[in-house]
Amino acid sequence: MQVQSVYIHIPFCKQICHYCDFVKYFYMETKADAFIDALIKEIDTAIPGKRNVFRTIYMGGGTPTALSMGQLEKLFQFLQAKFDLAACEEFTIEINPGDIDAEKASLLYNYGVNRISFGVQVMDDAMLEKIGRMHRVKDVYTTVDILTQAGFSNISLDLIYALPDQSVAHFENTLKEALQFDLPHYSTYALQIEPKTVFYHKQRKGMLHQPPEDDEVEMYRLLQEYMKMQGVHQYEISNFARPGYESKHNLTYWNNNYYFGFGAGAHGYLPGKRMANYKPLGTYMREIDRTGSAVEHLEEITLQDQIEEELFLQLRKAEGINVQAFRERYQLSLEKLFREELRRLVQDKLLVYHDGNYVLTNQGMLLGDRVFQQFLLLENFSEKLEIARV
Repeated sequence: MQVQSVYIHIPFCKQICHYCDFVKYFYMETKADAFIDALIKEIDTAIPGKRNVFRTIYMGGGTPTALSMGQLEKLFQFLQAKFDLAACEEFTIEINPGDIDAEKASLLYNYGVNRISFGVQVMDDAMLEKIGRMHRVKDVYTTVDILTQAGFSNISLDLIYALPDQSVAHFENTLKEALQFDLPHYSTYALQIEPKTVFYHKQRKGMLHQPPEDDEVEMYRLLQEYMKMQGVHQYEISNFARPGYESKHNLTYWNNNYYFGFGAGAHGYLPGKRMANYKPLGTYMREIDRTGSAVEHLEEITLQDQIEEELFLQLRKAEGINVQAFRERYQLSLEKLFREELRRLVQDKLLVYHDGNYVLTNQGMLLGDRVFQQFLLLENFSEKLEIARV
């Protein structure tokens, strides 16, 4: 299986959101200039030659469009020479509402970006301020207009629910307004409180009040209901798309396929190994200058690791685990390897077997972690491998 995808992490933001635990730094022009030089060297070292063909490229952050026009131009000129962008099926960039103008949108479009993922989070100005976002609702409308006029049609909108003090009715209003844009893709996540974030420290002080679990479940039910009414089908636990607009790059992750990861704190997955780059900007740039690589952690992936990750990731998708595809990839019978686990999950109505696939039920989606844990730390793995070989 070839490496078909590239992830590029741009770790700069104009403001740090209260819930965000991604690798990010306040934008400073001189630091961003030095980072781009290092990033170019890292990619050039890992992928020799010109006009390399990859199926998907994803530029995330941080906020990639926090970079200036000149910085974006320099980076994209390099990418245009390094990769055959015309042959890239999906080239995604993340943006924030209000941080892109017509000039930047045209630059992205002209360099072959064909998918936009933008973080709206909630359609309410007071709540946006509470969670540390710079943009306001009017900026969402302006941004959609700018992107549409620049020629973009494949646009994904991100929402977060179960926000502090958020009611079910409040989320429903956000959902209704977001769906009025009639976009082809929506990503919607429940708020997770991550260490070292503003919300984490507030929670520890008893100053953060999240909605009760029953309300979060109801928000998820409404999400599924409204998306279905809109004709936007659920293809992953948190992702909804019109047919043909599913994120090809994110499916790389969920299908447990290989990808390069470049930039400070970026993760990559290559045959037999996972790696993570240094997070501190200074360390990342020094290592690139010294060796051309900034890998801090390198983890060898065993067959057991690969199978466990495969099942956890595949089950996130609405189509679930395909028994025949698993057999062809590993030369193993899924149903022999996990006989008791599958039987128990089906009996508990968390999984259902349908047309050659094991799929999460609605209840299974709500209790995903409980399902995934059934496939971890499998005892007597080597013995079961022998039984499961085909």
